[in-house]
Amino acid sequence: MSSGSNQQLCNLNKPAFSKEQATKLVKRIFGLKVRELKPLPSYDDQNFHVCIAKSEDSGEGTEEEWVLKIINSEDSQNPGLIEVQTQIMMFLNKEGFPVATPHFTKEGEIMYLESVGKTVATLPISPPVLYEIGQLAARLDKTLTEKFQHPLIKRLHRDEFIWNLANVPLLKQYIYALDQSSYLEVVKQVIEQFKVKILPKLSSFRPSINHGDLNDHNILIDADSASPQSPRFRVSGILDFSDMSYGYYVFEAAITIMYMMIESKDPLSVGGHVLAGFESIVPLTAEERAALFLLVCGRFTQSLVMAAHTSLLHPENKEYLMITAKTGWKHLMTLFEMGQEAVEKIWFETAKKYT
Repeated sequence: MSSGSNQQLCNLNKPAFSKEQATKLVKRIFGLKVRELKPLPSYDDQNFHVCIAKSEDSGEGTEEEWVLKIINSEDSQNPGLIEVQTQIMMFLNKEGFPVATPHFTKEGEIMYLESVGKTVATLPISPPVLYEIGQLAARLDKTLTEKFQHPLIKRLHRDEFIWNLANVPLLKQYIYALDQSSYLEVVKQVIEQFKVKILPKLSSFRPSINHGDLNDHNILIDADSASPQSPRFRVSGILDFSDMSYGYYVFEAAITIMYMMIESKDPLSVGGHVLAGFESIVPLTAEERAALFLLVCGRFTQSLVMAAHTSLLHPENKEYLMITAKTGWKHLMTLFEMGQEAVEKIWFETAKKYT
């Protein structure tokens, strides 16, 4: 079996289908009922070992086993290459070589391109989508916090986890990576203000489980319109749960605002649209609202400092690691130069228009 995916995950664009999604994929595309499905190791694709259930009229010894291969979104953009590779496998099998062959789809094809959305980073995002993303962030945290139960849930208390927004002060050990950059002084000020203005108030914020990384590469959107001339988009997927931790509702709001600013042509207005969506699900308290500006600055600082640090460790991956830095430093400097009062006025007045 072969199925392409347009999902994008980190620098390899690796698919991230759940077992349930993969099972439904096999039934819908190949017309097969899965009895058991297990993940297989893979590098930049996603593979599953699939056992197909016997039909009621089948005899003994007819159970089938297959590998479902979901190809990464980068290679999926070159279907001709995938087809010739598959045809070679079929040819060698006919020539007597012990080579796997594809299971044909219900339509008789040797592969199938499955579109599951494009990332926010690849499309211009309108205020309605930003509002929906804000809603999604709040609803996700609220659902997890109020309903999810598991014996290992306490493992999400990651007190020293550098990406937990409460740990902005831990960045001090990594600012060496900025060397004598002109941004160094601003970073130091953000860290110091965070220690003075945010840490003492954490106990007044409402706790929640945070996804922690709703960035523009981790949110998928699909066209929700039959008209390609005026497409409307909707959120269709969430990727990468590796940065989850216990935090606070306002942390998720700040993180989402920060990442949605990265590629926006109007970054200052982003906060208002995301905030409006977030507060339609989880209204922030006065203290949480007052902390939002510095929390957004804190997330920018985390992302930019850690990118600089990691780039020194892995220079071969510098281009990917520095994606946020292309606009991130500019946005952080703009926020800092305008100041909290001016930025909050834009955010809060924009959000108020939704009420």
